[in-house]
Amino acid sequence: MKKVNMSTEDYLEAILITTNELGACRVTDIATQLGVSKPSTSVALNRLEAEGYVQREDWRILLTQKGRELAQQIYERHMFFTEWFQAIGVSPENAREDACLIEHVLSDETYEKIRAHVAHASSEVQA
Repeated sequence: MKKVNMSTEDYLEAILITTNELGACRVTDIATQLGVSKPSTSVALNRLEAEGYVQREDWRILLTQKGRELAQQIYERHMFFTEWFQAIGVSPENAREDACLIEHVLSDETYEKIRAHVAHASSEVQA
């Protein structure tokens, strides 16, 4: 996964989630989900647009192919860690919060090794 800053990852993930849930994404939706102001969101979206991650179509915020691929990778990590943490007994709220933190800092190598280890351990338990 291409290394970008945590803010970029958070915005891309928020756009993906909002679009999947509501069918479209607006500045207000992103600001609400991330708990930031609309002006801050607009500044971030300008940066994301300049970097080729999003495009605007009237009031809608759309992920480009590049933005969608990165957002899906981030979201996949988030869901993997949330589910894994809950499976080992972490409360849903803490699992989500911790997953959000860890998804940003792990290298691709470490993430893939953890994922493979968990998959292997799960298959041994089921056998």
